Amino acid sequence: MANPLLKMREFMTEVVVELKKSSWPTRKELVDSTVVVIITLLVLGAFVAFADFVFLRIVSMLMRA
Repeated sequence: MANPLLKMREFMTEVVVELKKSSWPTRKELVDSTVVVIITLLVLGAFVAFADFVFLRIVSMLMRA
């Protein structure tokens, strides 16, 4: 059975090699992407809140009838 510490060391070495192959975004690309994600989350959150409000009103009206 192989030494677990040696296997872990080999794994970490392979991780470092793969990370060096990656292309990392520039700071501007990262900021732009973050802004897009935050705006998208706000818009979708507002939509879900609005839809929830509308459905709540519809169910309330149906329950009264």
